[in-house]
Parts: sequence; C-alpha cells; structure tokens
Amino acid sequence: MTPDAAYQELLRCYQEEALLESCQALLGWDEVTYMPPGGVAARANQLAYLAGLQHEKATSKGLGDLLALVEKSDLVKDAVSPAAVNVREIRRAYERFVKLPRKLVEEQARIAPLAQQQWATSLQEADFASFAPWLEKTVALRRQEAECLGYKKTPYDALLDYYEPGARTADIARLFDALQAELTPLLSAIAGSRRRRKFAILKRHFPVERQHAFAMEAAVALGFDFERGRLDTSVHAFSTHIGPGDCRIAIRYNPNFFSEAFFALLHEVGHGLYEQGADPEHEGTPLGTPNSLALHESQARLWENLVGRGLSFWKYFYPRARQAFPEALGKVSLGDFYLAVNHVEPSLNRVQADEVTYNLHIWIRFELEKALLSGDLPVADVPAAWNEACKKYLGLVPPNDAEGCLQDGHWSEGLIGYFPTYTLGNLFAAQLFDKARLEIAGLEDGFAQGNFAALFEWLRDKIYRQGSRYFSKDLVLSVTGAAPDHRPLVESLRVKYSEVYGL
Repeated sequence: MTPDAAYQELLRCYQEEALLESCQALLGWDEVTYMPPGGVAARANQLAYLAGLQHEKATSKGLGDLLALVEKSDLVKDAVSPAAVNVREIRRAYERFVKLPRKLVEEQARIAPLAQQQWATSLQEADFASFAPWLEKTVALRRQEAECLGYKKTPYDALLDYYEPGARTADIARLFDALQAELTPLLSAIAGSRRRRKFAILKRHFPVERQHAFAMEAAVALGFDFERGRLDTSVHAFSTHIGPGDCRIAIRYNPNFFSEAFFALLHEVGHGLYEQGADPEHEGTPLGTPNSLALHESQARLWENLVGRGLSFWKYFYPRARQAFPEALGKVSLGDFYLAVNHVEPSLNRVQADEVTYNLHIWIRFELEKALLSGDLPVADVPAAWNEACKKYLGLVPPNDAEGCLQDGHWSEGLIGYFPTYTLGNLFAAQLFDKARLEIAGLEDGFAQGNFAALFEWLRDKIYRQGSRYFSKDLVLSVTGAAPDHRPLVESLRVKYSEVYGL
C-alpha cells in the first residue's frame, strides 16, 4: 500500500470512530435533556456498547500498521501540514487507547449515566451520602485509567494530559500559587472599598419564558447559528458537539436570579462558536477538531466575561433587557446594572462566581481531585474537606451539600482532571482579548452598536479554524507573540475593578 493510500485509509478509520463518538454524544445530550429517568439503565448499556466498539476500532493492529507506514513517508515532513497534524493526533489517540483495556472503557461509559442520574437526585436532596458510592466507583475507574496510561510523578498528570496535552500538575500548582499571590491583595482592596454594589437588583423576578427569549436574542447577536445548533434546558449548563452542523447548548433558568442563566448562556455560546467556526475544509479530520480543553474554555470565558460583563456589551443589550423585564429593571440605570453584574464578593457557587474569585473555586476542586485520585482523601470525607477548603480560600462554609460538594456535575461524568482547564482558559482569554483589541479598531465601540461579528471573525481566523494544528501554548504564542502567562489576566482584572470599585 502506498503512503497516500494508507493516509486515506487512516482518515476513513478516524471518521468511523468519529461517527461512533457522535452517537455517544447524542445519547449523552438526550440523557440530560429529554430522556425519562426510567431509561437510564438502558442508556448506560447503549453507551458502554458504543464505547467498546470505538475502542475496538481505535486499537486495531491495522490502524497501528497504517500509522507506522505513513509516519515514515514525506507526507508528515511539514509538522503543521494537514496530513502531519492528522497523523499526529490519530497517533496520540491510538497510543492512549491501546493502554486502556476495553472492559475499563466500557465500564466507565456504563457508570457515567448512572452516576449522573444519582448526582441529580442527590443535588436536589442535598445528600452527598447517596451519591458517595457512585463517586467511589468513578474515582476507582479513573485511578485505574491513570495506572494504565502511566505517569512520571503523579496519577493526576495522566488524566490532566487528556484534557490539556502537555499540561502537568506541578505547573498548574505553580500557576495557582502565582495567581493567588496577586489576586488576594486585589480582593482585599475591593472588600475595603466604600462603593457598594446593588447586587440585589439581579435577584428580582425574571420570568423564565422571557429569559429564554432574551437568551436566544443574545446568542444570535453573538453569532450562534441556530440552523446548526439549538438551546435547551438541563440541570447543569453544558454544550456538546454532536457532529458537523449540530452543536447543542443547554442552560438552567432561575426565575429569581438573572445572572444564573444569562452568563451560563454566554459561556456555552462561546463553546458553540468555537465548534461552529471550525474550518469546513477539514471537517471530519483531527485537524478540524480542537485538541485543547483550555482553548475551548478560553472562548467560553472570553465571551462570558471579557465581552459579556463589559460596559460596551450592556450599552447595546441593556435597553433590550429593560424591555424584556420592565418590572425588574424598568427603574434601574445602566450604571447600576453594570456594577451589579460586576459585583465582586466571595461566594459558594462556582458558575456564579465573579471574575476575581472564580479561580479560587478551581483551586479547591484541583486540590480535592488530586487527593481523591491519590487515595489521600476518602470519598466519605469529601464534604468535610470541601467545607474546610471553602473556609480557607473563600471565607465561607456551605450550609449543605447542594451548595457545597454536589454543586458541579463533572465528577459524576468522570471528568477528573478537567477543572484546571477553566483557569488556563481564563489566562488564554485575557491574552487573546488584549491582542484582539490591538488588531481590531474600535472593537468595543462596535459592541455598543451590536457588532460582535468583527471579534467572531478574528477568533475564527486565529483560533477556531486552526483546529488541532498547534497545541494550546504554541497557538497562544503564535497569535499573541507571548507565551501563556498569568500576568495579563491579573492586569486586566486590576484595571477593570480598580475603576469599578474606585481603588
């Protein structure tokens, strides 16, 4: 077989795996949006079956032989050519899959929907004890996965690398130390400011049907294409890419708190724009798919915070918000509303946390995940450890498990090692947005006129259409001219909140 023929066969094999993965994604979306609770056992078996089929295809000897043949050819000579990138990413996935037993992959897929259903019930009942057995199983499976994959220093490295290639636990720890050292004085200064925010205006009554309509309007304005996507409701906000032309987002509405749904909507739209902005020329190949969860999170956090909490954004959207919610906002000025959505105060809920304290929530989860995976933290002790960490970093103690260790659904899905990508995403977002300001004349003036297309097009060119061509740190360096660094994030927060709080 010629290298060219082998390469085409590699792509065909990849596309078969991608079809199986898209079927799993569709079943997963249905599970948390429309599936009746009684269907969870059958759904677990469906997902396990598909995961087993995908593992079989992803680890075949024939695939390994094709990779070896192509890797010796001139097709991969240019490391950033489409062929070289596709082969590199297929090789990376192959090397991971061959280390994992099929039974382990199937069991992880089977356990996840069962654990998610129990998590949703336990969350409603604020009862960690009922979820604990499922978390025990999930952690044991992820620990087994880490041992199969191998690691040099800590099992957490093996899982972290899956979500963010090349990331290491020690580097994340140093990053958090640096962030905490710089953000703690800012948080203290804000706490000492005499300016008080009228945060309560966001906790008035906002009818859900009008929230949904307003969310749809905002999503369209930012560029989300509802011919290739949809918006639904779920217990926990999320987005998922089913396949080409099919990107789905879901949020949870709170009739008595505007921010809960709206900023989650901006976050998930950010993910959706990344998927919808991929290069159609490379559709169905690894190059057409993002390889970095941190870059993905950077887009969610960029649209949620750097755009969505900006004054220019609300110069355009606030008149529309007052029309949608005249009872709640009719007598509220733009200035007071802007200050309310930028209120800074330690809180218990991660997804509702302000920009300054958000990374403290990630630090708590990072510390607990490491301890769970290493065995230093028994699952039964999670609520107490969580509460202790909240007291240490946020100065608050959750009144119950629902507001504490049960608030996120990630662990029920087995997403251990995922949380650090949120903080890395914050770093990348700050650097990318700074660069966009420099390169797009009148960027934020455009926001005030409802023009978000210029930013979307810039990001589509610089980030979305690059797919897996580069690893995240290399792409950030290529686009911004600087390696990933926490200082632009710190500086942007310091400038913004010094103005907001008169520091």
